Amino acid sequence: MPKSAELQQLAAAGCAGNEAGTGNAARLRIGGLTPLTSIDFPGRLAAVLFCQGCPWRCGYCHNPDLLDATVTGALPWTQVRAFLERRRGLLDGVVFSGGEPTLQTALSDALGEVRALGFETALHTGGMYPDRLAALLPQLDWVGLDIKGPWRSIDAITRSRDSAPRVQASLQHLLASGVAHECRTTWHPGLFSIDELHRLADELATLGVRRWALQECRTPGGTLPALGPEHARALSARFEQFALRRA
Repeated sequence: MPKSAELQQLAAAGCAGNEAGTGNAARLRIGGLTPLTSIDFPGRLAAVLFCQGCPWRCGYCHNPDLLDATVTGALPWTQVRAFLERRRGLLDGVVFSGGEPTLQTALSDALGEVRALGFETALHTGGMYPDRLAALLPQLDWVGLDIKGPWRSIDAITRSRDSAPRVQASLQHLLASGVAHECRTTWHPGLFSIDELHRLADELATLGVRRWALQECRTPGGTLPALGPEHARALSARFEQFALRRA
């Protein structure tokens, strides 16, 4: 997320924005904004809106400041909309990330306004609200779905009961929708073993996942695991597109 000084500049620049059409979308709590990215929405130049609040407590979370759903957003929607209006013709799309965007019921209205401005829309989600995701899919051009780990491990990783069935249902909705997407999994050996990682890859491929990204993260001791090239090749062979990302 941008630093506080950058947020202040965005807020100041957005004060004179057009407030039309900001009814329910104005309730969206936004904890931060990245003005430009080329990596969060494949093939698009995009801005990223970080939605406040997440029900999960993954130990490796990169945005812990966004977890608390009771925190007031750092940027009001009127300022975000004003920023986007000035970027029409310069940006291709807008990514709703988090936190967990689907936690907030105002997301659908915000997506509608963004699309009305001419932007494509993308969503980063953990899949904890499958019915909400299913309802949002017609408003989305791309989805990044986090598969936290093997189904039996997801509750421990998220520190939340009954997470796995929700993610499984979200994955089924996404696969059936035809919306472009990527599944991604964060891994280090302290989360689950390399054998479990291979079994997860087999299961995802069997379910119909074609694009999978493996994101290595540092262990609690700060060591970045090294996935050997033989494992990377074996994992890659199961998918049409495979990416190995290292923190």
